[in-house]
Amino acid sequence: MLEFFSLVVAIVALIIARKTFNQTATLRARLDAIEATALQAGAAPPPLAPLQEVEQGLAASPSVAAEQPATAGEMETAAPDAEAQDAAPTAATDGTATPPPLPQPQPGFEERIGTRWVVWVGGLTLALGGFFMVRYSIEAGLLGPGVRTILGGLFALALLAAGEWTRRKESVSAIEPLPIANIPAILTAAGTAVAFATVYAAYALYEFLAPATAFILLGMVALGTLAAALLHGPALAGLGIAAAFVTPLLVSSDKPDYWALYLYLAIVTAAAFGLARIRLWRWLAVTTIAFALIWTFPCLECGPSMVGPHAFHVIAGFVLAALLVVCGFMFGPAADDDRIEPISSGSLAAYLLGATLIVLQSFHADTAIIVFAILVAGTLLVAWRAPSATAAVGAAAALVFVVFAEWAVRGNPDMLVLPGGPLPGIGPAATDASVTVHLISAVIFAGGFGIAGFLAQGRSANAVIPVVWSAAAVFTPLALLIALYARIAHLDRSIPFAILAVLLAAAYGAATEILTKRDHRPGLPISIALFATGSLGALALALTFALEKGWLTIALALMSLGTAWISLQRPIPFLRSLAAILAGIVVLRIGYEPRIVGNAVGATPVFNWLLWGYGIPALSFWAGSHFLRRRADDAPLRVVESAAILFTVLLVFMEIRHTVNGGDIYRATAGLTEVALQVCATLAMAIGLERLRIRTGSIVHNVGAILLTAFAGIAAAAGLMVLENPLLWPIDVGGAFFNLLLLAYAGPPVLALLLSYAVAGRRAASYANTIAAAALILALTYVTFEIRRLYHGPVLSRGVTTGAEQYTYSIAWLVFGVVLLGIGILFNSQRARLASAVVIALTILKAFLIDMSTLTGVYRALSFMCLGLVLVAIGWLYQRILFRRQALPAAPVAEPGA
Repeated sequence: MLEFFSLVVAIVALIIARKTFNQTATLRARLDAIEATALQAGAAPPPLAPLQEVEQGLAASPSVAAEQPATAGEMETAAPDAEAQDAAPTAATDGTATPPPLPQPQPGFEERIGTRWVVWVGGLTLALGGFFMVRYSIEAGLLGPGVRTILGGLFALALLAAGEWTRRKESVSAIEPLPIANIPAILTAAGTAVAFATVYAAYALYEFLAPATAFILLGMVALGTLAAALLHGPALAGLGIAAAFVTPLLVSSDKPDYWALYLYLAIVTAAAFGLARIRLWRWLAVTTIAFALIWTFPCLECGPSMVGPHAFHVIAGFVLAALLVVCGFMFGPAADDDRIEPISSGSLAAYLLGATLIVLQSFHADTAIIVFAILVAGTLLVAWRAPSATAAVGAAAALVFVVFAEWAVRGNPDMLVLPGGPLPGIGPAATDASVTVHLISAVIFAGGFGIAGFLAQGRSANAVIPVVWSAAAVFTPLALLIALYARIAHLDRSIPFAILAVLLAAAYGAATEILTKRDHRPGLPISIALFATGSLGALALALTFALEKGWLTIALALMSLGTAWISLQRPIPFLRSLAAILAGIVVLRIGYEPRIVGNAVGATPVFNWLLWGYGIPALSFWAGSHFLRRRADDAPLRVVESAAILFTVLLVFMEIRHTVNGGDIYRATAGLTEVALQVCATLAMAIGLERLRIRTGSIVHNVGAILLTAFAGIAAAAGLMVLENPLLWPIDVGGAFFNLLLLAYAGPPVLALLLSYAVAGRRAASYANTIAAAALILALTYVTFEIRRLYHGPVLSRGVTTGAEQYTYSIAWLVFGVVLLGIGILFNSQRARLASAVVIALTILKAFLIDMSTLTGVYRALSFMCLGLVLVAIGWLYQRILFRRQALPAAPVAEPGA
């Protein structure tokens, strides 16, 4: 192994020597080029005139010369300065500028290796050498524990002495230091790391030191590192802190003592935070926090029995961060006015996260919950005094919810307990005190966040700070109430929790009214909106807790309606957006479970849970959009209007599907009855939206009407004419006239005709004419299918078409065309007359293409005779009634002689 390292060192030395030779040759070539450029520019040695002028000037001023006699050395020094002063204008006069100074070349790869990396690696190697020597001595048993400890201490002292000696030698040198690695700092860092390891091993491994002695020695080493870093700079701080946090991994024991570990980490953290505070090294504070948090993870595997040392670790780190890191609090750096500082907030949030992990890993042990509560209270206190840590309040609220949500999800019925026994309807009896601790903690958290969030309003000129406080004040109590309800009441009906929700809504409402009457301050409108939202949210939860499952959808929809109404009484811009957000949440809720209450939707047609789950939200959104429209036509209004249309359409569709399929809304196929009802309902809703958009001018109503019309057209073309066509598939249509054909092919054309008149003159003519053409096709299809029903019975797809049937088709189409013509003449409707012309043209085509080839005997003759008579009658009607020519009056005859 030694020979291999020697070979590697030789190769590296050869490469470095070769690169150094090449770099020297390059620098020599550059110097030669610069000299050649100066000679070509005509640069000559400066003349001696400036020196003579200086002497003449001194002779002309005897008083000055007498007072300050110039020595030869001073004259020699002044001459070059004078030459430089005269050379500048001369160069400016001659038009030749002196070349600018050459930029300093950046250090190359080789220089970085030789001046920096080698030194850094060397220092790290020295530290690792000390660590591994201790480890090797432990494994091989070469030396006794006492000798090993002494040797480690001597090695640390040697490194520290070498670092101090090199530092002093550099300070004595008059040469300007080059940008190279700080060798004294590297050596000192290695010495402090070895000292940390030696003291820790003497205490934790060999038990040579009592806890008090170890604490004193580790504190001395930490303070020494702090003092040394003040002299040697960030290199020592970085390597020393890294080595200190890695030491417990390298110097380990079969029976770890977590109290000793966390005591050691607390001292290291204090030294690092102190150094970061004195030198204002933000990176050092962040690095220390990250290392301290990482050291929480591997020790969590020990289980609930080790809550004590873990709690000490997070409490010590939290206290040190509050004292030394948080800006504007105690000994922390100075803070900008009302500005949230990321490191100040992040340091507290990091240790809160550690406390959260301890709670979760210990299965919510009482000690862990108490420690977590203490840190949350400390976060509120620090953030109240130091606005720089306000963001930690939001993190604390989120972590509180995480703790209680995990507790609720992990809920065990055997652990349900209340301080005075179970309340009626709240759940079974308890056998453990865990719920008692959580209930007390929840009350403390809810009160702390709520009261602090309310009192924090108006204390800051930064709008973000009061908003963070109010958001935490609203979110935390609601989240805790939901978690307790899920754990204790198991999401069942619970009147006590409904009462708590009503009380919480009243508190939020009172806070909203009080804040509304205050003078305007930054962030106050958003905070008022948040408290108003909390009041509505608590009312929605009260409805959910008091009513059966599925009412959450209704409660949220009513909450959106209430928010829209409050936006009229209290014109807070955020309330409009909140109404839209709540509408979006309800939409997502039905996407998760369209039946609202699952299998409990019921089998009763119409009057089932779908009516309440979709009908009440639809009414709420229609009313909410009416309130919102009074203020403005903006994005929140359009969202609520879209939700109103969506729930109305879904209510109709879901009720149709539920009724037709016997309560099974998830049936894979749809029959003719369902498609027919959906087409009729869609056309009716499109007519309603067309009428409504005329009054409101809403783009949502406009687009909704178009989409519904398009859906009805697609459903009619694909469903009625193809997929569920009784002529193509064996479908039983029922009786003679009052049958399924009347619903599927007579209702839609009537509604489509009404829709075409509703859009006539308000949309493009082609749009209305297309709807009218679809109505005509469906009406003609109904006439045809009814005739086939008379000849073939309830299943239209069976049997052979006879001559009498073909003749009946022709006569029926002809009569249908005549009826349309009569309607067009009676009501002076050009559209009806054109439809009549289309039907009669189809009848003529049928007569010549089908009847002529299929009919025989009297049916063929009667078909053409009737068609001819009708055509003649139509021509007469057009000539005599519609386009009758008026007789021109005769011109008067001139009398003779006139």
